[in-house]
Parts: sequence; structure tokens; C-alpha cells
Amino acid sequence: MPTSIKPSLAPYTASNNSGAPRHLGTRYDTNGNFLQEPGNTVVCHLVSGSASERAVLEVRDRMMLMPDADKLIFTPVSSLHMTLFQGIIEYRRALPYWPEDVALDTSIDEMTRLYLKRLEGFEGRGPFKIKVIAVTPVGLTVTGATDEDEAIIKAWRDALSVPFGYRHPDHDTYVFHITFAYLIDWLAEDRRPAWEGLFDDCLRFLEWEAPVIEIHPPAFCRFNDMNRFEELLVLGSAVREAAA
Repeated sequence: MPTSIKPSLAPYTASNNSGAPRHLGTRYDTNGNFLQEPGNTVVCHLVSGSASERAVLEVRDRMMLMPDADKLIFTPVSSLHMTLFQGIIEYRRALPYWPEDVALDTSIDEMTRLYLKRLEGFEGRGPFKIKVIAVTPVGLTVTGATDEDEAIIKAWRDALSVPFGYRHPDHDTYVFHITFAYLIDWLAEDRRPAWEGLFDDCLRFLEWEAPVIEIHPPAFCRFNDMNRFEELLVLGSAVREAAA
């Protein structure tokens, strides 16, 4: 009897998809180029040079060596992060992905300035740790390292929904992740075993080498594309990293 497809791989295979990958044409193109898609967000960047970052990059390198890795467009190492709370973005100008009290045609730069003002004096909900629970074609699925960490992450998201002025439909079920890449094309069915084997090996490797992923404190960032997330304000701190 054939084995059932793994949940981590199912969304990325050709047999489970009839259209193009979701962000193709707006976030990146078929030639492997990232497109302009400005917005802002709250993320925790990986700690550069840390042992856990080295382990994460080893997994990323292994994925890049797969024969069909050309179906993926990889983000730069410097951009690696976990999104804590999704800000607004150019191609998502609709409720409830935008604050009700601000016009939907407000420029992204103006929205970033508005959020910097709203976030002044924001009280963080404390530090937390994360761990990897799955490896997928587009990166790592992560969660709080402990139940306490998970509760702190939820408290951060609940608190951030106030200055941002919305809660996405998946506010309470959002799957945290560290993005490595985006799919230009779906993976072929005959490549399933190879990718599944890679994911299993990489997850075991991370559980051994990086049981906790080292991250910086949450920061409000702006971006023009998926190549760089510029920290403007470290949250829970009175120090602004850069002016809008």
C-alpha cells in the first residue's frame, strides 16, 4: 500500500494544485526575481553567527543542492526571520488586513509612519524561545520552545493587534515559520520520496544541533521586497533603530 503524503509536503505538489503558486507574479516572477511588494511587519531576525543560525543555514544549503531546487526562489540569508505579527502590504488592501480607521488607499510609507507613532512606548510581553517542528520546501515551521513560550507569543500577537488595528482571520491559528524560499513551480510527484527523506534528515539534524533557534527581540520593520527587512523600532524598547 502506498504511503500517505506528508502534511508538510502536500501543499507543494503538482497533484494537489491546479493553479500557479500563490505569490507568483506579485512577489516574484518565473525567472527567479523578487518583485516590489512594499509593506511593514513585526519580525524576529535570526542571531547572525550563532550556532543555531549555522544549523539553519546547513539545512538551507541541503535544500539548495536538490536537483529540482530550481523550482524554488531562495531569499537572502540576511533576510531570515520569524514573522511575529503581519503588518500591511501593498497587494492586501482590504479588511480585516488593514485598520478600519485608515483609508485603504493610504500610502505604505504613510502607514509605516503611522505605526511608528502608534508603537511608541509599546510594552513588550517578554522574551521567548522557538524551536523547529517541521521542514518544508519553503522553509521551517516553528513554534514556542515550551508551553510558556507559546503563551508569551500569543500575548505578543494579542497586544500588537491593538496598535495595528486588526486581527487576521488566522490570528489564533497562524503557523509561524522561517521562510527559505518560494515555489516557482510545484514539485513533481516522483520527487516526493527524495524531498521527504531530506525533510526527515534535516529535522533530526536540527533537533540535535539546534533544539532552540536563537532570535533577536521583535522589531517593527519595513520592506520593499522579500530581500531585506529593515528594523525601525525594537519593540518593548524606547530606542528607535532608524527614522521612517
